[in-house]
Amino acid sequence: QVQLAESGGGAVQTGGSLRLSCTASLDTDRDISLAWFRQTPGKEREGVAGIAKGDGSISYDDSVKGRFIISKENAKNIWFLQMNDLKPEDTATYYCAAYLGWARLAAARHYNFWGQGTQVTVSS
Repeated sequence: QVQLAESGGGAVQTGGSLRLSCTASLDTDRDISLAWFRQTPGKEREGVAGIAKGDGSISYDDSVKGRFIISKENAKNIWFLQMNDLKPEDTATYYCAAYLGWARLAAARHYNFWGQGTQVTVSS
């Protein structure tokens, strides 16, 4: 079983930064692939960034490349999403999600466990 909890959302102005955290409660020695998704009302969840288990390879959606950075603090099972140069179109509820298999950033249907979400609002 994997439990995820996000934190760090908030409201910022265009060009601002936020850092989201995802803390995972894992069974001993279990590794996961983890990704960040976002969702706005009426739209499907879209993958933003992900880290594969094992090799730690990373993938970003084109919409956030160069602005967002995903990372992991291995010793504490905490993943981060550093979001820089935020734009109004980044406004969404952000979720972290865990996949027991290997994937950098897969479709949402592959992820087995989800956090409760944290709201990010970017004003112009």
